[in-house]
Amino acid sequence: MTGTIVNTCTILAGSVIGSIFKKGIRKEQQDALYTAMGLAATGLGINAVVQNMPKSNYPVLFIVSLALGSLAGTWINIDGRFQKLTEKLSVGQLSRGLSTGILLFCIGTLSILGPIQSALHGDHTYLFTNATLDFVTSMVLASTYGIGMVLTAPVLFCWQGSIYGAALMLGNFMTADMMTELSIVGGFLIASSGLSILNIKDCRTMNMMPALAVPVIFCRVIGMF
Repeated sequence: MTGTIVNTCTILAGSVIGSIFKKGIRKEQQDALYTAMGLAATGLGINAVVQNMPKSNYPVLFIVSLALGSLAGTWINIDGRFQKLTEKLSVGQLSRGLSTGILLFCIGTLSILGPIQSALHGDHTYLFTNATLDFVTSMVLASTYGIGMVLTAPVLFCWQGSIYGAALMLGNFMTADMMTELSIVGGFLIASSGLSILNIKDCRTMNMMPALAVPVIFCRVIGMF
């Protein structure tokens, strides 16, 4: 769990630092940082898709995953329920910052593959790399939304901790094909979040999160035959 602990601490540190400098950053500077973060998120998502797409043995699975996941998430109204919950616990635009932060920190290739590499091989490289990215991102988010962004840290810890624990218990359950497909779908989701940050298109990425379950179910079923 070393990598996950480091990743969690960097988000806490970044959120505190960002909130401290919040008053010293003008609106146009905050907008510039936010734009930079949106571009970075979009780039990271595209990179994950481009890197993993050639490795896929099921080239249309990501399309089916995104379609089914979006339909399921919209039917459940994950985004709406999440917004209502965070609005009860926050003031102003913090709910938007929390949803964005959770997506950026959790729905990414490094955040998914990292705990598995850490659990199965004792390799924390992915998580240390992710920690560096999250440190910068949390500072930018906290400079815009305030100290409340520290709430994303325990969410990340639980998310990566769950993946870490599952990898230890399930072992070979997480096949190479499954991780490839998860990385592709995750890449699309984080790119979608980037587009939302840039105000290009509000993709309601939270509603698309069930798409991550489709590759897991599909690869598991295929593995039985």
